[in-house]
Amino acid sequence: MSRLIRRTKNYSRSRSLLQTQWFSHVNGLHASPQMCRWLTDSMSLTKKLIARCECFRVQRLAQRHALVLADEFAEIALPRRVQVQEREVLLRCDEKPVVYAHTIVPLSATASDWPFFGRLGERSLGTTLFGDPRVARGELQYARLHAQHPLVLRAATALGVVLQGPLFARRCLYKRGNGLLLVTEVFLPEIERIRQRPRD
Repeated sequence: MSRLIRRTKNYSRSRSLLQTQWFSHVNGLHASPQMCRWLTDSMSLTKKLIARCECFRVQRLAQRHALVLADEFAEIALPRRVQVQEREVLLRCDEKPVVYAHTIVPLSATASDWPFFGRLGERSLGTTLFGDPRVARGELQYARLHAQHPLVLRAATALGVVLQGPLFARRCLYKRGNGLLLVTEVFLPEIERIRQRPRD
């Protein structure tokens, strides 16, 4: 019975990945005006969050080698699902988790491509990317991730809760020299409850 349950869960996750559609325009999501502002803002998400809370914190969940997701490998010019460098964090405003962020870098990337990536710890990746003039930012893509999408499941595990979904997400490809880096940001339910205007 347990083997059957595992197979069913794996099938559900695979189907969720296949059903995930990434859009080049936020209108494809039918999101609220408030959520659209979070999704489309071109400024650093870290800076935007810092301006809307008293205490901002990056909580690193993991940094490791892992198998790239089925809806990611083509974005970073990989021919198939292989191992990549992966980083997972929660962005917290006044200790409330508001964003789950997932970053991948091909194993072929060199230290000169992303010299800071392995040393970030609990520092913000976004601040580093936006502060480096050699980093070129690609176009944002947008999606609604269903409850069985691997990133929603990982965020739920980190929080110790069940996330019903769908959750709004965006992703962006960054390039530095010959190196590629893909950042996906999943907006958690608490994002709706933080202040919408910057602090005075």
